[in-house]
Amino acid sequence: MPETSPRGLARLAFGGDYNPEQWPETVWQDDVRLMREAGVTMVSVGIFSWALLEPAPGEYDFGWLDRVLGLLHENGIRVDLGTPTVVPPVWFYRDHPEALPVTAEGVRHEFGSRGAICHSNADYRAAAANITTRLAERYADHPALAMWHVHNEYGVPVSACYCDSCAAHFRRWLATTYGTVDVVNAAWGTAFWGQRYASFEDVNPPRATPTVGNPGQALDYKRFADATMRENFCAERDILHRLAPGVPVTTNFMTALSQCDSVDYWAWGREVDIVTNDHYLITDGRRTHVNLAMAADLTRSVGAGAPWILLEHSTSGINWQPRNPAKAPGQMARNSLAHVARGSEGAMFFQWRQSRRGAEKFHSAMVPHGGTDTRVWREVVELGASLDSLAALRGTRTEADVAVLWDWHSWWAQNLAWRPSEDADARERADAFYEALYDRHLTVDFAHPETDLSAYPLVVAPALYLMTEAAADNLRAYVENGGTLVVSYFSGIVDEHDAVHEGACPGALRDVLGLTVEEFSPLLQGESVRLTGPDGCGLGGDVWTEFVVPRGAETVWTYVDGLAAGHPAVTRHRLGEGAAWYVSTRLGQEGLDALLARAAQDAGIAPRADLPRDVEVVRRSGGTGSYLFAINHTAVDAKVPLETSGTELLTGERAAGRLAVPAGAVRVVRLDG
Repeated sequence: MPETSPRGLARLAFGGDYNPEQWPETVWQDDVRLMREAGVTMVSVGIFSWALLEPAPGEYDFGWLDRVLGLLHENGIRVDLGTPTVVPPVWFYRDHPEALPVTAEGVRHEFGSRGAICHSNADYRAAAANITTRLAERYADHPALAMWHVHNEYGVPVSACYCDSCAAHFRRWLATTYGTVDVVNAAWGTAFWGQRYASFEDVNPPRATPTVGNPGQALDYKRFADATMRENFCAERDILHRLAPGVPVTTNFMTALSQCDSVDYWAWGREVDIVTNDHYLITDGRRTHVNLAMAADLTRSVGAGAPWILLEHSTSGINWQPRNPAKAPGQMARNSLAHVARGSEGAMFFQWRQSRRGAEKFHSAMVPHGGTDTRVWREVVELGASLDSLAALRGTRTEADVAVLWDWHSWWAQNLAWRPSEDADARERADAFYEALYDRHLTVDFAHPETDLSAYPLVVAPALYLMTEAAADNLRAYVENGGTLVVSYFSGIVDEHDAVHEGACPGALRDVLGLTVEEFSPLLQGESVRLTGPDGCGLGGDVWTEFVVPRGAETVWTYVDGLAAGHPAVTRHRLGEGAAWYVSTRLGQEGLDALLARAAQDAGIAPRADLPRDVEVVRRSGGTGSYLFAINHTAVDAKVPLETSGTELLTGERAAGRLAVPAGAVRVVRLDG
């Protein structure tokens, strides 16, 4: 069995992507000296180096990589060694131009960026297997090797190709998945618009059409594209397992970035030996630390709760958003330790030394253009010392309070064309509900709707447009056995083929919620509605309303105005030992807080009013003890109550009663007992 933590790494992972090929060898000695000064424990090497390792077909140059790995090993630095298959060399595309991906409009991409790959192309697959084999044969027993890093950020920037090779591969995938073309016709509803297929040979990818194409076909093509990338990962992984047994294999996820909405990370999490993630702050005016927490929770969840590794984030500003602000003093450490609080076994960066050339030369790094006489470098050294003091955390797990249901297939389906409102955004609802739970100081596990939910007193479904019968049965059993479920609008509508469940909406959830929806009534842009509820409590909604008919559910909030005036807006249904809540409009943060306060009361979760807003408290526990993280994202000092005394690991001080957390600081207490 492969290891599930980096081989030979006795401390938390700290370092970054190291690209020595961008620099003369005279710089390498300076690099490792600075790495030791900063407390670096591991670096990622070779991710974009195929053209250097195989400069011509069948000609190899490993000398420079031998020297790099030897130098790192001599200085006690472990290596996350990449297979460079995200960017084949230009000679490969010269010989195999058909390996460049084709868009749905029929435009073939050109060489000159990264990730320009048709994952169905047989020549690419063979070449990738070959370079991976060569690397494994040479470095399987290298003393610096900690783990393998396959490819890079699958799905970014290209996940789906629409060329003839992909068409043939798609037909084979359909035959394996469905068996006969008649089953495909039934699943996709091809009787609509006369789209019926006589044989698999008639089926093509969902290329550009005069108007909207078949949604079942489009959904399955997303599944196919994801499965094809995963096939290629598994092919490389299996080579590495065979030739380097015992060395863990990973690839870097991007779980919470909308740029990577083409990957089903539930499926990918089962294929890697260690879950790793890349996270970059989305600086669009939102509270960036909330999205960071969401990314960390989601990453931990796709790894079934096991410790994971933050493989990339930034020391300061990034380079690919319209505006890329620097991080404030202390924010880099706060961001890094927030990931650790939520399960990461360290904090890695892109990249070690800031590039002078290329597309990412303005992306921050551990060693900035200004060198060591900079704020960023001083903070890097301080962070390295902090992580070193937290080595005892390794192997512990983050404790969660509630679960949020998420399904990438449902997200794909809801994002297809011709839905009732383009403003009904599944990802927006997930963000909004997560933020409301975060503000109630509840730590979240994400869960697939078909998984066991019995450990959670409260489960929230922000957006589950697509729901299988198995998921519906699972949620019903959860509520009947005493769970509290909160469901937001436009959920339970279609099955796994994007076919509306038979009968009134929300088909898969009618019995659980104790209601039917006669009609959706989306609002126009800028419109809003008022709700009235318990003790005259008024709330506001926008984007969406529904004509809800209770069939066992009680009405808690009612629409005051709009087309649905007088109809239930928020309901609660007692079912067995539990309760299911339904909200049929888009509530703002105040409304979500009011809803979740009542649902949490049903679930027996006490309010945590003694914790200030934006002071994050998370616990990790396991064989080495129990650890409380207190992360102050505010500009004022805060105090956090402690249930028991303990030792604060970053300062070495004893803590009891109330823990002082200075503005912008992090405290980690190893609790007694």
